[in-house]
Amino acid sequence: MVESRKVFGDSVVPISGDVTLAPHGLIAQAAQAGHRTESMTILFSMDVDEQAALEDKVARGETVTYDELQRDYAPRSEDAERLIGWLQHEGYTDIHRSADRTGVYATATISQIEKSLDVNMARVTKGGLTYTAATNAPSLPISVGDKVSTIAGLQPFRRAQKHFRMRLPQRHNRLGAAPSDEVAPAPNVANAAPYLVSEILGAYGAGGLPVTGRGQTIAILIDTFPSDADVGAFWTHNQIPHAPARIEKVNVKQTHLPAIEGEETLDVQWASGIARDAQVRVYASGSLAFVDLDLALDRIIADVPKTPGMRQLSISLGLGETFFGGARGEIAAQHKKLLRLAALGVNVFVSSGDAGSNPDDTGHGSRGPLQTEYESSDPCVIAVGGTSLKLAPDGTVASETAWVGSGGGASAYFARPSWQRGAAMPTGSKRLVPDVSLAADPEEGAFLILHQKVTQIGGTSWSAPVWAGFCALINEARVTAGKPPLPFLNPLIYPLRNSPCFRDVQDGTNGGYRASRGYDMVTGLGVPNLRELIAALTR
Repeated sequence: MVESRKVFGDSVVPISGDVTLAPHGLIAQAAQAGHRTESMTILFSMDVDEQAALEDKVARGETVTYDELQRDYAPRSEDAERLIGWLQHEGYTDIHRSADRTGVYATATISQIEKSLDVNMARVTKGGLTYTAATNAPSLPISVGDKVSTIAGLQPFRRAQKHFRMRLPQRHNRLGAAPSDEVAPAPNVANAAPYLVSEILGAYGAGGLPVTGRGQTIAILIDTFPSDADVGAFWTHNQIPHAPARIEKVNVKQTHLPAIEGEETLDVQWASGIARDAQVRVYASGSLAFVDLDLALDRIIADVPKTPGMRQLSISLGLGETFFGGARGEIAAQHKKLLRLAALGVNVFVSSGDAGSNPDDTGHGSRGPLQTEYESSDPCVIAVGGTSLKLAPDGTVASETAWVGSGGGASAYFARPSWQRGAAMPTGSKRLVPDVSLAADPEEGAFLILHQKVTQIGGTSWSAPVWAGFCALINEARVTAGKPPLPFLNPLIYPLRNSPCFRDVQDGTNGGYRASRGYDMVTGLGVPNLRELIAALTR
């Protein structure tokens, strides 16, 4: 008797295996025999029976210990063990469970995957790159798949995009180098772009505060590591003491890493600059495929009990929700991990995107559908939008408006969290993005050292690590005040809207939405006054 199978319809976007133009600009072609010996790593995400209870706890601003998370909010071991035994029988290798038991990773050849999961594989071309991917929904025998919620990784053409924008340099630079044929960033003028760390601290009420992030660790999730020499040069020009041991590097897969592009450099330089005594722990995933990002998130979760000060994580990545199509299971699998981080008291700051209200799926800012980007739309993260900041010569804020590239809108997938409800919020039933904002406009951008050259850079990839640095400063202040580290931040800060803790940004648009008085889907609650925010969160 043939055992019935559980079909995972939300794990893939169905596409044709014939030579055809498939959804979202994909070109699919039947896989050839030679491709069937290639290997692919898949994530089997497990059901968590008590997930709803954990969601409620996080929405109330409550935390759990790592031991409580493992004991009360994890899948049963026997469910994963049945699946692992079956995978071994089917010839899968490199099988391992995540430390929190929510996922099983396994590697197999394309041929083995086709047979065991009852899928057809094709060669799918997107953006000039070709991948082997499933064209129909996978399935598992009920006896081993009943407690599996989704199977992720079968369509690797879907991957996150980085959120940073380079600005073409101007005439001179802050290194004092002589003019040359190569265009360089703006002149070395105080309180003018490209902005230094001290100028941004001053703009957001953080200048002269008695906090430096001591005792805190800022985690950064990205695909590769920055150059030590670039980080050192950045510290020198921002008058930050050199402490190379502050930067810890975790190569999650212990594999060759991609070349430096700028995102990793921006994240590390600015997080370490804002919180100059905090540790910065860079988790390099090796690629922006969602399965690799899931592996990195698992490693971060596992490291939380071993790194007590790791209470803030910066992620400057995303992909428009519509580009997941029917493959909502990938979002559900990652949400499970972000929920667990929030429950442990790790605040995850995610850039909202750099293409305004209509992001495409290339990361280059072309116009796409009206949508938010995931992971910023996850209700367990703090979504960080962008502004255009101009300082006066004395360092005060001359003006601040919404940046046209600031991602924002209403999620298609997630319901409105309790902390986003109320008469002062826009109507609707879906999670709104962003929550907060900060400087992001590359035309009024950040000082950066990349490949030993001064660069002016922007994007919400600048906003997110700065907010993570601010969180480290707040957590240090709470420790000094004898308080526990912050729980999930959003339930705490939404009641502070229209207070001195936030400067309301009321002008500008991201295309589909306009900045306005109070909360808006371009700049969220606004930008922080850190002195006031620390006072409110340490009472």
